[in-house]
Amino acid sequence: MAADALPMVFVHGTRFSAGQWSTQLAALRDEFPVAAVDLPGHGERSDQPWSLSSATGIIASAVDSLGRGPALVVGHSLGGYAALEFARHHPERLRGLVLAGASAATRGAWTTPYRWVAGLVPRIPADRLARWNDRLLLRHYPPDVVEATIRSGYAFHTLPAAWGEVLGRFDAGAMRHVAVPALILNGEKDSLFRSGEADFARAHPHARVELIPRAGHLANFDAPDAFTDAVRRFARQLTAGR
Repeated sequence: MAADALPMVFVHGTRFSAGQWSTQLAALRDEFPVAAVDLPGHGERSDQPWSLSSATGIIASAVDSLGRGPALVVGHSLGGYAALEFARHHPERLRGLVLAGASAATRGAWTTPYRWVAGLVPRIPADRLARWNDRLLLRHYPPDVVEATIRSGYAFHTLPAAWGEVLGRFDAGAMRHVAVPALILNGEKDSLFRSGEADFARAHPHARVELIPRAGHLANFDAPDAFTDAVRRFARQLTAGR
């Protein structure tokens, strides 16, 4: 690994944990210092209460733990919005930003079903939700891609608080607080979370959009090699541009 290798911190999506990134970490760790975090209320932090403030602190601590200075932060879905909040409050720790499945405004009428789901989830036993998710992941993805996610469990108990804080908070204007190059990396078939990608890109002078062919919202599961390659290429561009 080069002495000036760019550090990377990966931030997971709703209900998942750091295990979501096991494939990416394995593929990138020989070239880059890498880490993946558990957000508050998720994974090994399951007992911690959710807040965006705590989430940004956790990301900052992960960047510092790598000991290489400002990092490329890769956030998926909920983790993408947490990464936007991190960019606003900790710009000195950020070298680049990848937003994956997080380029839709979280305001407006389309969020109504999400608020309904957030209210419904606590009424369903967590073990039943876990079984449904295990079956869903194993039906669609190879075991080696999702086994770390399944093993780490799910944070359904945190979903109402997390969505409750994110919904109504973000739109393309959040990109104006990002002072570093940004890659908006979406699955081609993720029509919902691609809905604002053009607006998010226009709001930032150094942002570009890249699509993962035939992938949906869980693009790093649908096409792990293509997702990893996109992150790797972006990181190399950032390093070359120093």
